[in-house]
Amino acid sequence: MPAWQIDRLEIRLSGLGGQGVLTLGRILGQTLALEHGYHVAQTQSYGPEARGGASRSDVVVSSRPISYPKPMQLDLLVALSQEACNLYYRDLKAGGMLLVDTDMVPQCPTNQFWGLPLTSLAKEKLGAPQAMNMVCLGALTHVLPMMTLRAVKATLPAVLPAKIVDLNIKAVDLGYSRAKKLYPDARSQWTYF
Repeated sequence: MPAWQIDRLEIRLSGLGGQGVLTLGRILGQTLALEHGYHVAQTQSYGPEARGGASRSDVVVSSRPISYPKPMQLDLLVALSQEACNLYYRDLKAGGMLLVDTDMVPQCPTNQFWGLPLTSLAKEKLGAPQAMNMVCLGALTHVLPMMTLRAVKATLPAVLPAKIVDLNIKAVDLGYSRAKKLYPDARSQWTYF
């Protein structure tokens, strides 16, 4: 039985092809379903170009079976590019939460958001810009009350190739600790947990 009862939580992870948005969605969904016991529906969409085109992954989470798998009003939007933020911000419901990569989203449409320099953290602290999506996963693990760091780390070896698991665990730890430092009260900002 999940620790937090959730009627319906809608999350959109968005960015550009090549940023690992689809992998991020798959890991988030798998962690919530297998490690935390939620019902999860995960869908994805990407533009015609493999790299550089629009990319998104939607994750719907509930304590009960999910009757409709696509989001209708987002509770959380993660925007890893300015284009994605501009395109999907309108789908965020009133009071919804926004998490952006401040390296890639210089003009946020609101003053109410969580912002982290995800790309530069991955590049400068890990020497691996391609691990930015796992830095983002760490930040999500801090801001989402139903997520635990232990569960996320347990999921990574089942999803990722063995040779990159250690680097990605470091990336998750980095995102988690940076989000916790910058936004210590993030979990309490949710109105229905």
